Amino acid sequence: MQYKRKIFGYECDIYGHLNNANYLHLYEEARAEAMEQIQIPVRKFKEMGISIYLTHIELDFIKAIKLEEVVRIETSIAELSRVKSVWKQEIYNKQNRLCNSASITGVFVKNGQPTRISKELYKHISQFIRSK
Repeated sequence: MQYKRKIFGYECDIYGHLNNANYLHLYEEARAEAMEQIQIPVRKFKEMGISIYLTHIELDFIKAIKLEEVVRIETSIAELSRVKSVWKQEIYNKQNRLCNSASITGVFVKNGQPTRISKELYKHISQFIRSK
């Protein structure tokens, strides 16, 4: 699943590079868009009373992303159980060079406690697991 967007000045550090903290913002935007693409937007999870709490984030900084760069973020589901999911995400620049990669783990939560998603929801989401 893909998401594209331009990097704005307010997102950059004094060197004109995307600020480290803003990589997380980009990944969050791209995951929300990916959830729309697989027809389970964040709103639907909220309607079911389910939240996704992030429990682990690993980022690898490979190449700086500069002011006004248009980036492409590739998002895929790498692992899925009825309790958690692991998302793989990568940011590419306009030259199609990998700039950053991430592994993000989230747990499904209901009423403040980890929960199992329904078998139907699991089956729907599992269609989008990236093949190895």
